[in-house]
Amino acid sequence: MPKALPVIDMSAPVCCAPVAAGPVDDTAALEVALRLKALADPVRVKLMSLLLTSVAGQENGGELAAAVALSESTVSHHLSQLRKAGLVESERRGMNVVHRARRDALAALCLVLDPNCCS
Repeated sequence: MPKALPVIDMSAPVCCAPVAAGPVDDTAALEVALRLKALADPVRVKLMSLLLTSVAGQENGGELAAAVALSESTVSHHLSQLRKAGLVESERRGMNVVHRARRDALAALCLVLDPNCCS
């Protein structure tokens, strides 16, 4: 029987010592890896780029689907994975759902990977 992965709350930005500071423990490695796994898809990278560069700072699913030339259900799946990783937040507004990137979560991930990245 396969080993079950521990349940990790990824709603908050990753918070552990930088990986360059020394060997990381299993939990910290899993927290970082799950977030990177969510980004390890070209469509998700493109969606993050669209959200980060949006003039309004947010987009609805239909606009994102049109921009990446995929169905709304496919884009919804990708956004769900990004949301589970804590990288995107979504809010229902009437019949629409608007999505925005969580810059704090991305900045925390960058700092964990390289504490000198933003200096």
